Amino acid sequence: MILVQGLRKIYDGKTAIDNVSFEIKKGEIVGLLGLNGAGKSTVLKILGAMLLPTAGTAKVGGHSIEDEPHEVRKLIGYLPDQPPLYDEMSVRAYLEYVAGLKGLDRKTAKSAAGSAIERTNLTDVAWTPLGALSHGYRQRAGIAQAIVHNPKVVILDEPINGLDPLQIVEMRDLINALRQDHTVILSSHILSEITRTCDRILIIDRGCVTAQGSERELRDRIHSRQTVSVELAGGDETGVTALAARIGQIGGVTNVHASGRNITLQTSDENRPAIARLVVESGAASGIGLAGLTRLDDGLESLFMRLIHSPDNHGATKTDRKGHSNA
Repeated sequence: MILVQGLRKIYDGKTAIDNVSFEIKKGEIVGLLGLNGAGKSTVLKILGAMLLPTAGTAKVGGHSIEDEPHEVRKLIGYLPDQPPLYDEMSVRAYLEYVAGLKGLDRKTAKSAAGSAIERTNLTDVAWTPLGALSHGYRQRAGIAQAIVHNPKVVILDEPINGLDPLQIVEMRDLINALRQDHTVILSSHILSEITRTCDRILIIDRGCVTAQGSERELRDRIHSRQTVSVELAGGDETGVTALAARIGQIGGVTNVHASGRNITLQTSDENRPAIARLVVESGAASGIGLAGLTRLDDGLESLFMRLIHSPDNHGATKTDRKGHSNA
């Protein structure tokens, strides 16, 4: 559905993105992650046919961003980081207006507006002026205008930004519901929501895609070594120390440290079953049981920070990164 190859964008001599390539299949929800200024919004604006790239190609539904921008716009629904709302208009009137701009006739526009209102749970505020809506409802109205013409691709730039916890859950459900009819690409700084919403993740660091894949694939990429916490039940200091020494004899296990009824160590994922067996079998003689075996620093936040700070990733391009803009 979306094919991006070697995209580059330069603003006033500064490189915002460089050699960005990825592919998104029909029906996928893909999350775009990156620090402020990484280039996420630049990528989304190019895909939305709002910007032309300096170099490289991007196609949506087989249509070129550069050669067929009008065809691309027919396929795209776009929500920028600031929803493009007219505060004096009611929700319904605004959506009918947007549907008309998208080329729908008056009768079809009314029907499409009603459908978008229903899908985004805006029925109770359909005749309320947009300027009187809460932030959460304004975000919903922004998504409604992006899907009112039933596009094949929906682009959402920070749709969860500024929402309270309840609104975040509601927005998550709404985005997941889009999967049935649309391909979705979104950016967000709320990493836990990316995990719960997206099929795949693209990580952008200083204008380059440094990693992409499912959360599991990204975790496997960097977790050849990981910190593991072994929580014990029973036993005394001598028994725990002796058990820690035996764990340290397992091939590939390093940096073993015992403290109270807890042993921390570094190892590969493959060693975790062997560690568990050793604790159960060897600990029994000392009255020690296994209470838990936990991989530490396993959240997406830790994964994200480790990926963007990887020296290998920073060497992915020859571009002088001091020239990147805050796009």
